[in-house]
Amino acid sequence: MDTVLVIGGAGYIGSHTCLDLHRRGFVPVVYDNLHNGHRQFVKWGPFERGDIRDGVRLKQVFERYLPCATIHFAGLIEVGQSVVDPLSFFEINVGGTTAVLRAADEAGCRNVVFSSTCATYGIPLSAPIAESHVQMPISPYGRSKLMIEEMLRELQAHRGFSTAILRYFNAAGAAWESGIGEWHDPETHILPLAIDAALGLRDRFVINGCDYDTPDGTCIRDFVHVSDLADAHSRAVLHLLAGGASTAVNLGTGRGTSVQELLNMVEAISGQSIRIDRGPRRPGDPPALVADNAKAETVLGWKPSHDLSAIVESAWRWQRNRRQLNEKAA
Repeated sequence: MDTVLVIGGAGYIGSHTCLDLHRRGFVPVVYDNLHNGHRQFVKWGPFERGDIRDGVRLKQVFERYLPCATIHFAGLIEVGQSVVDPLSFFEINVGGTTAVLRAADEAGCRNVVFSSTCATYGIPLSAPIAESHVQMPISPYGRSKLMIEEMLRELQAHRGFSTAILRYFNAAGAAWESGIGEWHDPETHILPLAIDAALGLRDRFVINGCDYDTPDGTCIRDFVHVSDLADAHSRAVLHLLAGGASTAVNLGTGRGTSVQELLNMVEAISGQSIRIDRGPRRPGDPPALVADNAKAETVLGWKPSHDLSAIVESAWRWQRNRRQLNEKAA
């Protein structure tokens, strides 16, 4: 069976991708320092602990497993924190990726799937957002991801790399039956925060901005199930292994959901009411971010299969089960 090295495979999207790869017959080897990942999420292949800035350790892992492809998830992800501490984002995201790509190059593993983001587009000038949209990120996080994309394009041109750049919109949901889901500490993502409020673990949910030029005044986002994202990563690996051309595609549903609509769905699925406070806008938050995903279907044959109800229900089951297990353990 072919081995795929999954950098950051103990994290949220990485672990779901390992599950998907395993189901397709690949052996996912997880390389993770567990800063944001969880050891218990590594269930479908070997685990190698290490930092993406550690070139010696990376070389050892590449030489041991000789992967046919690398999927790179690892890095810092919090947009707000990137404004506070931009140098850490450049050091870890860009510097760490440089070490990963050098090790891959030296090992002859030049098929790379990269976890990028719609944050590389910045404030959208049109909607839905297509891959041809100008990339003008407004945060160090988005800038670090764009710098990596540019590195990959140079490696395509000069080192024979084949790459698939996958720009996510809003990942959500869980493969709760397999014991994996969204778990950050501290939690900053909208759906788990809303579910915590429904579970009574938070006394309220704060909507940041209710005066946008949208139907209900709240931001609109494109929520895509994490299992659909995992499917896209596996498809990207298969595309590159089959000799497909390097590509960059958006991963979203093409359907926008407002923050208020998401909260309404959480209340409907959970049967609980959520106390809502209305706060000011966050700097740099655009009114709407919705993907044009036509290219992903054309190039990868990918289409999302989960609607908003399925996303919220899976996240609700995951969060509720995890909290119950924590209470029993306590």
